[in-house]
Amino acid sequence: MKEFPTEESCKRHFIEYRKAKGVICQKCEGKEHYWLHKKEQFQCKECRFRTTLRSGTVLHSTKLPYMYWYIAMHLMTTTKKGFSAHEMKRQLGHEYYRPIWEMMRKIRESMGLADSKLSLKDSVAIDDAYVSTYTSSQERRELKRGKGSQKKSKVTVMVESIPLEVNGKQEVYMGKIRMALNTSETSDDMDEVTSKSIDKESILFSDNSTSYVNLANLFEDNKQTLSNSLENKIDLKWVNISISNLKRFLLGIYHVVKEKYVQHYLDEFCFKLNRRNHPNKFENLLLNSI
Repeated sequence: MKEFPTEESCKRHFIEYRKAKGVICQKCEGKEHYWLHKKEQFQCKECRFRTTLRSGTVLHSTKLPYMYWYIAMHLMTTTKKGFSAHEMKRQLGHEYYRPIWEMMRKIRESMGLADSKLSLKDSVAIDDAYVSTYTSSQERRELKRGKGSQKKSKVTVMVESIPLEVNGKQEVYMGKIRMALNTSETSDDMDEVTSKSIDKESILFSDNSTSYVNLANLFEDNKQTLSNSLENKIDLKWVNISISNLKRFLLGIYHVVKEKYVQHYLDEFCFKLNRRNHPNKFENLLLNSI
């Protein structure tokens, strides 16, 4: 609030930030632009095509104030837990729920785009989690128990777990994390999820799930260990902690989410965890076009 106390200060920062990062013309892909103060648009030096200030950013095609976006991105990236759309609406003093929910959805998508550029390396542990999701009244009447239940959605969790020796004891350092909604139980879908998120030269650690049978063919030094071995418990330590924290994050703040939106909440959880030591996290989101 000290740095961005007014709508004008947020807008001025956004203009300077766009100038510093550069604007790409949507017509000729030129990178040299003039800033037209009266029109509040960028004009390409080559073809004179104009680009609005919000175009090509997370703020694209929205009319909410810049200050709303800055406050929302600050709260969503700096708080350890999270904010529901109802709570964000109350914090901003806005009358309607839907525009605030849509703004937060776009911010979460921008978080996903930022993390999609990350690739997990070195030692990577993999496991599956089943999170509670919304079920209709009809589904509740026909609810199954256990694996395949309509109220559970499968999430593949991948965590960099780098072994270190500290004071003569073996410890595991947690690096970056990726999570993906993966409702299928087939090994082919598991292969697709892991190949998008993990570097091919990484060493993998997992339990004895049949979904992982093909991973040895995708990665050079694949190492799969049994879930009842002591070594595996060490290797999967941060995966298990991450799964536990994810479930608390979803149930404690959002209570229940629809399956089609689960990936957005996974992206928010991973984005904050991957940048837990970074200042000004929200600037990573400003230029991600949705």
